[in-house]
Amino acid sequence: MSVRTAPTRQRRRPPLPRRLVRSLAGQLFVVQVVIVAAVVAGGAVLAYLYTAERTEDAARREVTSVAHAVADSPSVRSAVAGPDPTAVLQPYVEQVRQDTGVSFITVMDTGGVRWTHPLPDQIGKRYLGHIDWALAGQTRSETYTGTLGPSVRVVTPVWDDRHQVVALVSVGLTLESISAQLSGPLLALVGVAVAALALGGVGTYLANSRLRRHTHGMGPDELSHLYEYHQATLRSVREGLILLDRSHRVVLCNDAARELLGLAGELDGRPMAELGLPEALVAAVLGEAPARDEVHLTAERVVVLNTSTIGTGLGRVVTLRDHTELQSLSGELDSVRGFTEALGAQAHEAANRLHAVVSLIELGRHEQAVEFATAELELAQQLTDRVVAAVSEPVLAALLLGKAAQAAERGVELTLTEDSRIDDGVLPPGLSARDLITVLGNLIDNAVDAAIAGAAQSPVPPEVTVTARIDGEASPEACLLLRVADTGAGIDSAAVQDVFRRGWSTKQDGRGHGLGLALVAQAARRNGGTVEVGRERGAVLTVRLPLAGRAREREGALT
Repeated sequence: MSVRTAPTRQRRRPPLPRRLVRSLAGQLFVVQVVIVAAVVAGGAVLAYLYTAERTEDAARREVTSVAHAVADSPSVRSAVAGPDPTAVLQPYVEQVRQDTGVSFITVMDTGGVRWTHPLPDQIGKRYLGHIDWALAGQTRSETYTGTLGPSVRVVTPVWDDRHQVVALVSVGLTLESISAQLSGPLLALVGVAVAALALGGVGTYLANSRLRRHTHGMGPDELSHLYEYHQATLRSVREGLILLDRSHRVVLCNDAARELLGLAGELDGRPMAELGLPEALVAAVLGEAPARDEVHLTAERVVVLNTSTIGTGLGRVVTLRDHTELQSLSGELDSVRGFTEALGAQAHEAANRLHAVVSLIELGRHEQAVEFATAELELAQQLTDRVVAAVSEPVLAALLLGKAAQAAERGVELTLTEDSRIDDGVLPPGLSARDLITVLGNLIDNAVDAAIAGAAQSPVPPEVTVTARIDGEASPEACLLLRVADTGAGIDSAAVQDVFRRGWSTKQDGRGHGLGLALVAQAARRNGGTVEVGRERGAVLTVRLPLAGRAREREGALT
């Protein structure tokens, strides 16, 4: 038994003419063809009217010239005074008519009776037209319907020797003959119009074919929807996106890029180098080699940069990812890792000391065991008591204890100055724990490294001194002061301006140094603070973070 399956229904595409008209290019093609046709038709009509008017004027001038020539002829003057003017004038004017190509030449008496006419049966009959002005001695033209049909004619007087009007001469061209003269130019004009229309249509078709390829045959509504989708996508994506043209000018910058780079105002058309961004970031964007996951610092953020070229040098795509929180988390993770290592080292040392105490007890030296245990306990508890008593802020206290353990593990003594004091709850909520860890943790790490490097070149024991206190707590200018000094070689005065630039480092081991102090400066700027570089025995770095919010809170509590 066979089973028949229903045929799959496919969406039929509309016929080509309908698709062509529906697309933007098709609509433009139709509009342009109509415009070209209207322009060509209008030009043809104007040219025809102009040519017809010029032809009619030429006809008037021609018949006037022939009429004056006939009226001034001596043979005509003598014939009109003779006994039989028709016999003399009819052969003469017919010959002149054939030679000049006019439609008729009529010679008549002053009463309007014809002596000559192209149709012999019309001789002796009255002339059809106006002759009053000719009898008055004037020459005028008119368009009148006579025996040969509508014609452009002129009537002029024939004068005798006494300057009396003795006869009249009328010369005319029928409108049919004038139209026959227009047929040649008219055909040429129609040919030119058709050729112009065809050429315009072909050019319009070619231009719109290219436009249709670029728009992929989409209509205005589809293009409008595509633009709306494009804008919605650019605004919703969290990654920053910047498009640059060949001249490195901004073509597009989405909201995420503006936020990450701290850009404001109109950016379209502005050069990338004039946006006020860090030099290292601009150099990476404009460099010939594409950037791959490069970490850069802006005024307030850490961003990961990627660049790629559009087509064959049409421009460049720049993407940015926010790395600020990840960098802070990495710093916290490093601190936790350091705490873990320090706790492990302390556990190892505590086990060794415990073994020593147990051995002394087993040897029966109880007093020495008590003295040894008491001395070690006082030594281990001294820094902890000092930090806990001076710094009630839990984040700073934990950080200082962990860094002290790390420094001790590396052979560096970390001390807290006597004037250090930070009460719990003094720091405002806006000053985040991550920023505190970033600032103080990086300052201590760099100081420990510098102290160790200095100890290798001089007999001075490596030491790091930390000061943490509130300056001017009761004043609106109150600030958190974090000061870290070391016994290293110090910072050269010529390098002070580059200390907080990403990538600057005194180490030459190529392990990615040069980011810590840059993050310190960034965190300080983000919280409205400052960083200063000084020198005593070694380098001294001082960070001041304003506590204006805390001062305002206290003023509100007092009122």
